[in-house]
Amino acid sequence: MFQPFPLKLLALAWLILNNRAEHVESLEPISTTIAAGFASVVSMFFIGDGFNAIKCKTVECCTDAWINPNFTALNDILKTRLHGQHLVRPVIVKALRAHLKNPNPQKALALSFHGWTGTGKNFVAGLITDHLYYYGRNSQYVHLFAATHHFPHENHIETYKDQLRDWIRGNVTVCPRSLFIFDEIDKMPSRLLDSIKPYLDYYTEINGVDYRKSMFIFLSNTVANSITQHTLAHWQSGAPRETITYKEMEEVITLRSYNEKGLSAVSANWLLAQLNRNLQRLWSYFGQTWFTAPDGRQHSFHSGGLWHSELIQKHLITAFVPFLPLERKHVKLCIKDVLRVKNITVTTDLINKVADELQYSPGRPGLFSTSGCKRVEEKVDFVVLDVENED
Repeated sequence: MFQPFPLKLLALAWLILNNRAEHVESLEPISTTIAAGFASVVSMFFIGDGFNAIKCKTVECCTDAWINPNFTALNDILKTRLHGQHLVRPVIVKALRAHLKNPNPQKALALSFHGWTGTGKNFVAGLITDHLYYYGRNSQYVHLFAATHHFPHENHIETYKDQLRDWIRGNVTVCPRSLFIFDEIDKMPSRLLDSIKPYLDYYTEINGVDYRKSMFIFLSNTVANSITQHTLAHWQSGAPRETITYKEMEEVITLRSYNEKGLSAVSANWLLAQLNRNLQRLWSYFGQTWFTAPDGRQHSFHSGGLWHSELIQKHLITAFVPFLPLERKHVKLCIKDVLRVKNITVTTDLINKVADELQYSPGRPGLFSTSGCKRVEEKVDFVVLDVENED
């Protein structure tokens, strides 16, 4: 990928550039001419773009050499390692390809991942970074924000807004292809995400900075219950899981992302009307409040997340990505992957023992893993240790 720059040549140039005039005059005329000419060329490298070109041979830069998406590999690994999520791979690969192949996108890419814990949201975000950047998730152009770590205090909201805007502006200035990942956005202080709305909007530039090539991924448990209820109803109808369409799940998310417990279509429309009357300011002030919708149901608003964000109201989310709850058969596939990575002999008995260590719901024996595949690796370690002790 990279060709090492001849360090001896650089050293020679440095000596020439730093020699005193009398030393140069003592050389033969032809030697002096060659040395002076070479020194001039090298000095141009250090003064102009040449030095950056040299530096970027070995140091990560915002260039195609370091940011080189591999969509084929990403598609393949999502197909083989992401289990039970037939809706995720097509929309992810298509959205990334469309954005990154476009030299002048209309706006920044914004992907919103929704689903229960352990269903693959962080896993997919990691795979995306690994297949876009040379250094993957360790790239200096990948920025991760965890709500409970970076934004723990609701009363510091104004400070967080300023810090977040400064961080995004500074990093996009350095690299337009920067990626920002926000985890646990349902736990973020109220309306924090609204502060970055201009960077995701259809502006060619803001104060001289173009944000349209940047990328944002939001990870949330918002509407996870609604996604699960829809998936359960589909299973109860006897229809195959794979017949759930992206369009129907997108509707579930967009209609219910305002309320984690879920709204009927009538309630959602009513809520939108209230929002249009600026009542969201009152709800945001109280943090959490209750209302009775026209259908007679009571709903609670949670102050964090995307439910009242302008990112949704202004249609700035490129794609809502639903992560369905994982069934026992999907968890078993995760267990098999972990066993192979750890070079442990895969047996049906061992897989079942690990699967039995996890909890499932609703009811008994339970259809969906309450922790998805999140706890699989630690359960594998526990079970394997027990088996070794028995032997």
